Amino acid sequence: MDGRDGAADDRELLSDRIRNALEDEIATGKLEAGAALDEQQLADRFSASRTPVREALRQLSVSGLVEMRARRGLVVARMTPERIMDMFETVAEIESMCVRLATYRMTPLERSHLIELHDVSETLVKTGDFDAYDVFNRAFHEAIYHATHNSFLAEQAIMIRNRLAAFRRAQLQQEQRLERSRAEHEAIMQAIAEGDGEMASRRMRAHMLNAATALRRFIEASKLI
Repeated sequence: MDGRDGAADDRELLSDRIRNALEDEIATGKLEAGAALDEQQLADRFSASRTPVREALRQLSVSGLVEMRARRGLVVARMTPERIMDMFETVAEIESMCVRLATYRMTPLERSHLIELHDVSETLVKTGDFDAYDVFNRAFHEAIYHATHNSFLAEQAIMIRNRLAAFRRAQLQQEQRLERSRAEHEAIMQAIAEGDGEMASRRMRAHMLNAATALRRFIEASKLI
């Protein structure tokens, strides 16, 4: 890797950290709907150049968390708790469909990869590594999407997941949610191992609705939205 590649990687990592920080603040209400997001102010805050800030804001825009307003620039989009719960209900149905199809269609290699991901998550839960578990969680669910071997369904699942990424991340901060999330994954993995797509589907739906409940409790406890 030459110096230019290393610099690009550093910018990407910094943009991810900035995005994660802003996602957390939006999801918990610290950044309220309509709040302006100025590139230079954010660059100063994170001791960064405007390039990684611009990339972080671009990703937030794609996920629908920020929007462009005439004469105001980028601002935090309005997301009510009711709207968020509606989105979780929708994604619960999509993910339950994905895991049902994946159970019947995944290759031995894909199943092995999913098992490896799940095994690694045990250490993340024990150490309470919230950020690393969030990265794992995305990889785990996306591995299931791709194992459906239905590219359109996988694309739709990823698209709506990206819309909910900040809130899925926030719900993991609810007390003992990491442990419960992994236990729910374990139950889903057991159904997959038994070749029971219908059971895997029901367990995935319950997993997602439990995440929605955890998020609502987090919001209520924080009194931020």
